[in-house]
Amino acid sequence: MAFFSFVTLAHSTPNDHRNYNRWHLMDHRPENLALPGVAWGDRWCHTAAQDDVSPAASEIGAIDYVAMYWFNDPAAQSIREWNQLGADSFEWGRGPLIPGVERPLLGFFRPIKGYASASALVSAEVLPYRPNRGVHLTLTRFDDARGAVAHEHHANEDRTLIPELLGLTGVAGVWTFSFSHHQSVTMRPRAISADPAGSMRIRLVYIDDGLKSTTDRITQSHSAFDARRGYGQPGSGVRTLASMSLRTIVPFLDW
Repeated sequence: MAFFSFVTLAHSTPNDHRNYNRWHLMDHRPENLALPGVAWGDRWCHTAAQDDVSPAASEIGAIDYVAMYWFNDPAAQSIREWNQLGADSFEWGRGPLIPGVERPLLGFFRPIKGYASASALVSAEVLPYRPNRGVHLTLTRFDDARGAVAHEHHANEDRTLIPELLGLTGVAGVWTFSFSHHQSVTMRPRAISADPAGSMRIRLVYIDDGLKSTTDRITQSHSAFDARRGYGQPGSGVRTLASMSLRTIVPFLDW
């Protein structure tokens, strides 16, 4: 299982970003990575200038950061311990509640398939641990999570789009994820969501070359893929909620 957190710092100042980055990278993330049930965790900064579409056009709003964690099996136990750390951190006076931080999406996603490019040399399972310059993330929603259109999309993505992406300079590999459920814990309770399992999908492209040039190539391939099949058009049943490049955060240099 994997977890994705989409974060916005509302009405923020540069100092707010510095404080948030320092807390997450020097306190929160190390505590998470020390848990035996957490296989790995990463966080990236959204740079709107790299994107083909303004983040304001996204249905989930403007995003400043995306964090993700991979969990070891048994996932249920690993996630319980991880959630408990969040509650304990609050009792220690060390978060995770920080003024101005909003999280429009906190969701668990099931890893579907990993792909490594030949140039990366490593396997797809090793890819998350391999240093990267950033990632390109696409979040897609399907009107019918188990319908023919979604099934066709997944087949075309696996057999057409992703092989094309793997051949692009700067692409180290790709992982796909299917939505499982929203996070709902004591710290941040949520009403039961109407989003069924499989209704959203994340495609995460790992980048090991220039972020801007690689993003341009990825966006061109993705746009052509959608256009050929009519995805994103009214009535298509497939909508892109977010398509954004995310830059790797360098400790001490990015605040």
